[in-house]
Amino acid sequence: MKSFISKTLALAAICVTMFSFLPNPGGEGFEISLNNKVVIQQYGSDMNNLKSLELSQVSSNEKLTIRYHHCGKIGRNRVVTIKDGQNKILKEFRYEDPATPVGAMSLTIQDILRLKKGTTTAMKLYYSSSELPGGRILATIVI
Repeated sequence: MKSFISKTLALAAICVTMFSFLPNPGGEGFEISLNNKVVIQQYGSDMNNLKSLELSQVSSNEKLTIRYHHCGKIGRNRVVTIKDGQNKILKEFRYEDPATPVGAMSLTIQDILRLKKGTTTAMKLYYSSSELPGGRILATIVI
């Protein structure tokens, strides 16, 4: 009996250790794809680490897609905002409410490049919704 209990406890400890490194299913996070290839993916506490999205080697007709995860809930009144270095809004892209919890929001690289003014080389990509009214910066766009 002691052998069975110790094997069960050992198995439980291994399972807890293995699954503690997996992302929390249904947790908050986002992914940014360029032509259906994920280039930035952040969940949980990793979302506080701001990453850059380099667009200098990208064709203007390519598509940028953002998917934001709201802990398994459907995001409502979704807005992707691009701001300049002084946090001035350059453009807001509004999206219909999706039917599933993680609806795609797409824009072309050309939409972003049109916002570049003068010698600006960096812009900020934000996301907001009814579930995240204060918004969240997703990445710095480097042109």
